[in-house]
Amino acid sequence: MIQFNEYPFEKLNKLLKNIKANDSYEPLSLTIGEPQFQTPLFIQKKLKESAVYLNKYAKTSGEGFLKDSMIEFVKKRFGVVLQKNEIIPAFGTREVLFNFPQFFLYDKENPVMAYTNPFYQIYEGAAMAAKAKSIYINLTKENGYKPIINENDLKKTDLVILNFPNNPTASTMSIDDYKPWIELALKYDFTLLNDECYSEIYIKKQPSLLEASLSFGNDKFKNILILNSISKRSSSPGLRSGFIAGDEEILNGYAKYRTYTGCAVPLPLQHAAAVAWSDEKHVEENRQKYRKNFEIAKKILNIDIPEATFYIWLEVDNDIEFTKRLYKEKNVKVIPGSFLSRDNQGKTNVRIALVEDEEKTKEALTRVAEILKERVE
Repeated sequence: MIQFNEYPFEKLNKLLKNIKANDSYEPLSLTIGEPQFQTPLFIQKKLKESAVYLNKYAKTSGEGFLKDSMIEFVKKRFGVVLQKNEIIPAFGTREVLFNFPQFFLYDKENPVMAYTNPFYQIYEGAAMAAKAKSIYINLTKENGYKPIINENDLKKTDLVILNFPNNPTASTMSIDDYKPWIELALKYDFTLLNDECYSEIYIKKQPSLLEASLSFGNDKFKNILILNSISKRSSSPGLRSGFIAGDEEILNGYAKYRTYTGCAVPLPLQHAAAVAWSDEKHVEENRQKYRKNFEIAKKILNIDIPEATFYIWLEVDNDIEFTKRLYKEKNVKVIPGSFLSRDNQGKTNVRIALVEDEEKTKEALTRVAEILKERVE
């Protein structure tokens, strides 16, 4: 039986369980990366119109109209023309992040997975389920929260998962930053996967690993895969629409595996997702909302605005004590950095998700600033 580690939110609930929050303040939570803005009405309308298809089974491989909308998105956004066998629609990207390593590492002897740390905990869970050894690619303040190559580690690695733009540090990678990783993926024959779920929430437009692969001359995307999702882009996490794209040979095998997983996206969701992937206007409107939230954060917390994501990786003296004090005195919840990390990372950071409207964001960050003025011992 697999003994998974507790999820960060479960750990947070336990941490705060016996602490009485100051009820003179309205409770505010900046913990989960779930957009609190309404899903655009045109997407909701399409979902309602498509309810008639609930009497049909959906294809695990995804309907052609959905795949076409995703291919067109990649073309318009990144200038990359994908063939239909180079992309697979998915039931969000969390399920792919969990089950792809199990598929890919199944016949590897002593499998090894490397992934950025701090991380989205599904990477760790996937490694455990695949019985793979984990290697942490530590993102630290000293390295600008960018992944440092350790060639000795990569020689023995089967699958590397990067996550840029990064959750939780909000760091980013350029095309030139990606190229050494692509070179080593080909040299040592490991698969390089970039989780790009935050690529569309940006102040400065972000590149895809697919673009870097083309720039490197790897136009068949050998050993290269990316993931993307509609959840953040369209304030639609409930649509469960994402995709994996890249190396055709790997995806052909994975497509067969997926027929057994039971992760087909219901047809009404596919119809709604297709119109969302095909529209950019609402995405720019979302970006403007997050941009305003970051401007508020810059003014109140005196921080630099990151190029992408909606996260602040805030420096504190002690992540656990700061989190407890903020909740007790100001009734605001954040996630301790160590809950999102291993290998003694994240102990001097908390993650703040700027997913609320301007008014709530201003109120919450003002309370955070008040606690910061009195540094936690």
